[in-house]
Amino acid sequence: MQADGLYNDPDLVQFYDIENEWGDDFEYCKNLAAGCSSTLDLGCGTGMFAASMAQDTRREVVGVDAAGPMLDIAARRPGGERVSWVQDDARKVQLNRRFDLIVLTGHAFQVFLWAQDQSAVLRTIARHLTTEGRFIFDSRNPLVEAWKTWTPHASERLIKHPIFGEVLAWNDASQDPQTGIVTYGTYYRIGTNGRIYSSRSKLAFPSRENLSSMMHDAGLVVERWLGNWAGLPFSPTDREIIPIGRLR
Repeated sequence: MQADGLYNDPDLVQFYDIENEWGDDFEYCKNLAAGCSSTLDLGCGTGMFAASMAQDTRREVVGVDAAGPMLDIAARRPGGERVSWVQDDARKVQLNRRFDLIVLTGHAFQVFLWAQDQSAVLRTIARHLTTEGRFIFDSRNPLVEAWKTWTPHASERLIKHPIFGEVLAWNDASQDPQTGIVTYGTYYRIGTNGRIYSSRSKLAFPSRENLSSMMHDAGLVVERWLGNWAGLPFSPTDREIIPIGRLR
């Protein structure tokens, strides 16, 4: 899998936290972590959730991500000194221990484009869960076709950068009709006619049925399917597919 500049290019990584603040996903997972003595943030990115979890000094927290520039930010984050940061691939990482809670948020599961890669990530989750442990992750519902709204006009926005000031950002996207893979662009323009930082990224949109089958094969069972981070049950028109489960 080719490294994605959105997560591996420091020029682009500097925008990540501006566009990805603490949200309902982190809040839900924080509540789910109550009473857990150990948490694995798989695909931890810049470490916002992991560092927050580590503020409870009774809890052991490990953050895993393949992108070094993201982990550089994570390590400098307040509370980051209490997290064990591991640069590794979620498909093959071996931590040789198990956790009470494993989270994979921010639609990080979707960067794994092929069924064999997605299955490998699910097996990673299975081999790192305690007997009574729980996992949770999110993936966009392909039936909603969210990528159709990722147009330059619909996605155009102004963001506040601490050095550059106001930055114009936008996206575009297209889907391969054969594979279902969505390729999307992310663009940041500095000043009216200034430099543009950009990347091309790819995402998979597995169906709920395929996710269910892969989790069963990985030795996992889903206890609840959510359709949003408010905790409501999944329905086919929901934008999110959020399984919560355990070892089978």
